[in-house]
Amino acid sequence: MVRDFLKTFNTLTATEIDHFEQLLTIRHLQKGDFFISEGKYCKEVAFVKSGILRSFFTPESGEEITYCIIFPNSLITAYSSFITAQPTQENIQAVAFCELLVIQKSDIDHLSQSSPNWIKFSKMIAEQQYIELEKRLFLFQKEKAKKRYLDLIENQPAYIQQIPLQYLASYLGVTPRHLSRLRKEIVF
Repeated sequence: MVRDFLKTFNTLTATEIDHFEQLLTIRHLQKGDFFISEGKYCKEVAFVKSGILRSFFTPESGEEITYCIIFPNSLITAYSSFITAQPTQENIQAVAFCELLVIQKSDIDHLSQSSPNWIKFSKMIAEQQYIELEKRLFLFQKEKAKKRYLDLIENQPAYIQQIPLQYLASYLGVTPRHLSRLRKEIVF
């Protein structure tokens, strides 16, 4: 699964992918477990083999704001903490049981020194993350909640029912009550 993901970038050799796979460790998170918590230093990246996670922060109001939902076949990390070596302001929590393939930052740094392909790959991942962030921003600015919900259903239909209502509502920028109304409007 991770091999297929890496191959899609058309950057790494089979040997480089083999070496990467040897550095991975398996981690299981139960529903509610954290990959990382606010205030900690992120020194690893994980490939989501199965399960769903959410990234959230808690402003002064105390209400958790879910700003990202992570599905299988994706990479996760507290990116700003990972690249700056500063404590993270976010939390990444399992919404459902997850199986992760984890690699340490020190191993990624070593890979980057071993081949320019890894630098190119890292650049492509950073660009992909930026594009996803921009898409989400534009979706929030331009589209109504119903359209954001329909997009999520279209892109992740197998997982949508596994996300608790309050997390999904926060991610969509609506109240749980508003999301319930949207669900009633949309008949499949």
